[in-house]
Amino acid sequence: MTETRMPWHGVIVATSLPFHDDLTVDFGAYGESVAWLAEQGMHGVAPNGSLGEYQTLTYEERDRVVETAVASAPDGFTVMPGVGAYGGGEARRHAEFAKDAGCQAVMCLPPNAYRADDRAVLEHFELVASVGLPVTAYNNPIDTKVDLRPDLLAKLHAEGFIVGVKEFSGDVRRCYEIAELAPGLDLMIGTDDTVLEVAVAGAKGWVAGYPQVFPRACLALYEAAVAGDLETALPLYRQLHPVLRWDSKTEFIQAIKLGQEMTGRRGGVCRPPRQPLGPETEAAVRSATQVLIDAGVN
Repeated sequence: MTETRMPWHGVIVATSLPFHDDLTVDFGAYGESVAWLAEQGMHGVAPNGSLGEYQTLTYEERDRVVETAVASAPDGFTVMPGVGAYGGGEARRHAEFAKDAGCQAVMCLPPNAYRADDRAVLEHFELVASVGLPVTAYNNPIDTKVDLRPDLLAKLHAEGFIVGVKEFSGDVRRCYEIAELAPGLDLMIGTDDTVLEVAVAGAKGWVAGYPQVFPRACLALYEAAVAGDLETALPLYRQLHPVLRWDSKTEFIQAIKLGQEMTGRRGGVCRPPRQPLGPETEAAVRSATQVLIDAGVN
């Protein structure tokens, strides 16, 4: 009997967002990208995440991004929008829109740009969970001021506020502590350059950046890694790692968009405050990406 995939399981692509030259959102190109990712075998998309430059978007733009993703998604393909916001009321508002739009789950950061204590974090996730959609937490202590520690994640799960966590700390040791403290909480790979390590630790999904550049290879890596097939996974991981590590760097959006352009997809520019890659950084990203292209990786 085939196990039913939960909406937040599998490779969920944290999608970049294409802009026109005047920096308005190119919704047509975005919808085409979502449909293409489904064709490549991905399991879903996570719009309005960090890779989607959500902090630069208006509410109207964020809503339309969600609507575009849902309209472009085939049956069984997950749309799990990010609902990141400064306050719980704002995050809940984005979750309500996602539910009304037909999304299957949402991904939620703790309060942004505020060093929230545990009480504030619990209330924040309670507000989002009250909408009724499954909530995956997004732990990114690098870019936010809040660390969703294993014990805090266990509290959030025990209260019924979250079903999974995108673990972006880069500290693989946490994966085992999370499993011990909250065995029912689904672990999701958050950094592309720890795919193998977190998969071996028991991940149920990968909220991923680079599959929109090399979808088939990344899917093969994920499937082999979660199956424990190290003979297949490790050589592929070594081959991909020179690009996967850019997902954890400050310029991750620009790097991934450049990779999309180099593989014939739509990447393009970013909105301020993000700037174009500097010459040395661009050369490094181009070189690592071109090696894979020349090797026939896709």
